[in-house]
This record gives sequence, structure tokens and C-alpha cells, in this order.
Amino acid sequence: MPKINVYLPDELAEAVKEAGVPVSAVCQRALEQAVRRVTAIRETVLGELDDADLAARMPHLTARARTALKLGIEQAQTDQAAAVNTSHVLAGMLAEGGNLALHVLQAIEIAPEQVARELARQSSTEPVVTDDDSQRFSGPAANALETAVTEATALGHNYVGCEHLLLGLIAEPDGAAGQTLRSLGAELRLTRRAVAAALAGYVHLRAQTSQSTASSAADTDPMAVLAATLRQQLQPLMHRIERLEERIGVAEG
Repeated sequence: MPKINVYLPDELAEAVKEAGVPVSAVCQRALEQAVRRVTAIRETVLGELDDADLAARMPHLTARARTALKLGIEQAQTDQAAAVNTSHVLAGMLAEGGNLALHVLQAIEIAPEQVARELARQSSTEPVVTDDDSQRFSGPAANALETAVTEATALGHNYVGCEHLLLGLIAEPDGAAGQTLRSLGAELRLTRRAVAAALAGYVHLRAQTSQSTASSAADTDPMAVLAATLRQQLQPLMHRIERLEERIGVAEG
């Protein structure tokens, strides 16, 4: 039987040992589920999918995430692409325009317009496995969607929003969207922390808004307040990363 090494953070490894968790059995079940989900995503024919179809096939997606995905599929059809790749998924998120992922990007000082310009310069394709001419998700796009589910689960969420799709795209190593985002500075751990901070800020903002009067709420742009709060929370972390990069640069020099 083939062997696959699984690397865990020190704290989790110790907790697994103390709890006596059967690692092989747990990993096998998790991998079987992941393979089934990725296979289902790759086998989905995208030609005539509407919002109800997407909701049935991917029930954990939020309405905004489904809209973003549908816009990405439409972009791929406009491009007459053989498959919906990660760039199309990212373009759909940009086109949707109001999702949390865009505010997360702005909080880590990546303008959505900058992402759009980088995507427009790309002409790369991604592999898709199919025996017919039906349009499907590319391999990297299917993997990114599955990774988005994993990221949502790791954050304790029972839904998949555009913020999770963003993490999935960044984490996927072969997709053009991830390569673009990483080249612009969207490091996975930083972005994951930004997502967590954004969601915490959103919950706090909703609580504040519900306590305010209708008139004061009308004078405030909730998303603008959220973006400002998120940038404030992330600033110390970004400064630490910059100092570490400077030290590494000095050491390498």
C-alpha cells in the first residue's frame, strides 16, 4: 500500500498523540471525501448551469459566491475557453463587485483594479480532463474550489463565501489566478488572517449598526468602515512581515 507523508504543526501533532487519534484512518476518510468532491466538480458540465443548478451541486456556496462563479463561467464562455480556469473564477469575483474577498484584498493593499490588469495580461491555459467537448472546470480550478471548502471548514464555517474562494485560489499552486495573487503580495497566511479579521470586524460592525439610529446608519458606509477597521487590525502584522523581509534581505546580502 502506498505511503503518503502528512506534515502537521507541532501543537496539532502533540494533541493528536495525546488524544490517540487514528491518523491513517482519519486521513483516508478525509482524502476519500476530498477526491469525491474534486471529481464531482471536474465532471460538472457547465454549459447550461443556472443559479439553481449551482445551488444544488454546490450547496455550501453563498449567494455571492454562486454569482461570482456564474460570472466566471460566463467569462470563460465569452473567451471560448476549453475550460473554466482559476483566472475565470477570480474574474467572476472581481465582476461581482461587492463581496468580502475584495475588501480583504484592499486591506492587504492589493487593489482589485490591479488584479484585473494582471489577469488581462495573461493568456495561460490550465489542464482539464474530459472525453468530450463539454466545458468543465480545469484541474487547478476544481482543486481551488475544494481547497475553499477546506479553508471554510478550518475557520469553523458551514458555508463557502468569496473570501474562502480567495484563499482557495491563493493556496492552489498551479492555477494562474494564484500565481497572479501571490505575485501581488497575497501570501496565504496573511490573507487567511485578513479573512478572519474581516469576518470578526463584520460581526462587530453589524452589532454596532443594529444599535445605532436609522439616520446615523444611513450616513455610514458599512463596508468602508469594515475596510478601515480591517486595515487597522492588519497594519501591525504587515509591519512585522516587512521587518522580517528586511532582515532576511540583509542576511542574504
